[in-house]
Amino acid sequence: MNKNYSLENLSEVATELISSAKNKTLLFYGQMGVGKTTLIKEICKQLGVLDTISSPTFSLVNEYETSKSEKVFHFDFYRIAQEEEALDMGIEEYFDNNDWCLIEWPENIENLLPLDAVEIHLSILENQNRNIQIK
Repeated sequence: MNKNYSLENLSEVATELISSAKNKTLLFYGQMGVGKTTLIKEICKQLGVLDTISSPTFSLVNEYETSKSEKVFHFDFYRIAQEEEALDMGIEEYFDNNDWCLIEWPENIENLLPLDAVEIHLSILENQNRNIQIK
């Protein structure tokens, strides 16, 4: 998938992303302010998360439960200094449980990521629009 979108069709983009994802580990790449958290919030909403969704910048991970009793883990590795910090929190166990793992700043734990994870690259266009590329 390679498409441009705006906040008006964010719901459509999230739905398409969920249905086309080859697995439940989604890696979100893009500069600060590109809309990673905004897209993740919409994905969580589409998955049936009922909790208030916020960025786990300081806690590294937020756990949510969906209306279908599935778990969604939202990671933010922006502030991580070394991959050992992710290992210490048990990142590998999260990947092994077949739960949704939505990861912001995955480049900071590059050597720990599952090889089959879905890469989502976001970029800012003119007029507050965004581009999404899925690899």
